[in-house]
Amino acid sequence: MKPVGLHPGNAEGVEEAAGSGKSAASRKLAEHAGDPISLWSGPCYPQRPQLLIHHFLSIPSLESRPIHVVLGNEACDLDSMVSALALAFYLAKTTEAEEVFVPVLNIKRSELPLRGDNVFFLQKIHIPESILIFRDEIDLHALHQAGQLTLILVDHHVLPKSDAALEEAVAEVLDHRPIDQRHCPPCHVSVELVGSCATLVAERILQGAPEILDRQTAALLHGTILLDCVNMDLKIGKATLKDSHYVEKLEALFPDLPSRNDIFDSLQKAKFDVSGLTTEQMLRKDQKTISRQGTKVAISAIYMDMEAFLQRSGLLADLRAFCQAHSYDALVAMTIFFNTYNEPVRQLAVFCPHAALRMTICGILERSHSPPLKLTPVPSSHPDLQAYLQGNTQISRKKVLPLLQEALSAYFDSTNIPLGQPETEGVSREQVDKELDRAGNSLLSGLSQDEEEPPLPPTPMNSLVDECPLDQGLPKFSAEVIFEKCSQISLSEPTTASLSKK
Repeated sequence: MKPVGLHPGNAEGVEEAAGSGKSAASRKLAEHAGDPISLWSGPCYPQRPQLLIHHFLSIPSLESRPIHVVLGNEACDLDSMVSALALAFYLAKTTEAEEVFVPVLNIKRSELPLRGDNVFFLQKIHIPESILIFRDEIDLHALHQAGQLTLILVDHHVLPKSDAALEEAVAEVLDHRPIDQRHCPPCHVSVELVGSCATLVAERILQGAPEILDRQTAALLHGTILLDCVNMDLKIGKATLKDSHYVEKLEALFPDLPSRNDIFDSLQKAKFDVSGLTTEQMLRKDQKTISRQGTKVAISAIYMDMEAFLQRSGLLADLRAFCQAHSYDALVAMTIFFNTYNEPVRQLAVFCPHAALRMTICGILERSHSPPLKLTPVPSSHPDLQAYLQGNTQISRKKVLPLLQEALSAYFDSTNIPLGQPETEGVSREQVDKELDRAGNSLLSGLSQDEEEPPLPPTPMNSLVDECPLDQGLPKFSAEVIFEKCSQISLSEPTTASLSKK
């Protein structure tokens, strides 16, 4: 078949693709190539997407063409999504050769509605969801086996076991979390402990090619850093000097960006909006998982007051069903909301039918001094659930995850009780106390973590609704379809973009 020309503005090429017998997905993209974008607009943003313009020219041989995929983490929070989009934009704009850079959102398309801040910001910046590529729409393993794949990881550096075969395709890592040398890919790794990975992407752009930075990309980076760093609040302590520097730099370059308070309040409201979500969807909205020797613990961020969460109708049955459905042995829910003074309030709950494991997790969290959570137990009428007020509001889930990994190690170091069935009735309080003491002593002498599992595996990819079309799988995107999709992105961009300043 004749390769389709992918020159920007080549509408004939897209029309040819639509009638050439290609996949339904590519025909759908072609059909909507000229659709108007009728998203909500504000005076500070362009009316057409510019960020995702890729440097595509006519490609003579698609089958042998290498594809550089910029991949965020499987939580696909706003920082991960924006970092992938902006870094792919920068690489495409600054690479002299006719290389192909594709940002991929590392979730199923059906899961995007769970991330309200992502959806809101995409609409705000006028990037239609239809032009984005999601993980269930591209077969990275097939591309790798064909020798076409190069991976660039942003906002994470540890691939899950299901993607272990892709590690040899990783060419670069850009991350802002502590590095795990045991699981880090053998490539160029750039890690700096800043508040937002978007800060590191902004630095890369402004130091490498500041002339390519447009208002749309600047707005995405600016808003993401503000949300990640809690509006640069010094009392919260998430923002570093580098985060502050690049927020100020973006504001100096584009003085008509929305005010910090306006964009932060809008994004935070969208992120914390859980209205209409079921308990399962709330738990999956922002979830990570750790495991050791087949024992799995889910950690979910819940954006509401713990008291209101615990009063949800049928909550305990929902928690039990959630754990059983996904084979979780324990669930840790970390709630966060902001009081009337716009101060963060954090709370924590541990749900686990296995008494020894639950007591080990609770004990380690209660006694932790590095970091100090300053937990105050809240009375609970249910034996399988323990809730706490968290006095140290600067301790986020990222800092609690290593403690939970240590708790799993301590549990296996201190007891041989199988986890096949809940052992609440068969374990006395004295036994649990002895096991907990041994667990604490084992931590003091140094804990060994499971070498087979990364210490902080990413969020599993789950479907938003049961029996949705994605359950049956989508046609995997071939190289040609990816090129067509990105060509459609270019077609949605006007040849010139001008914006009147206020």
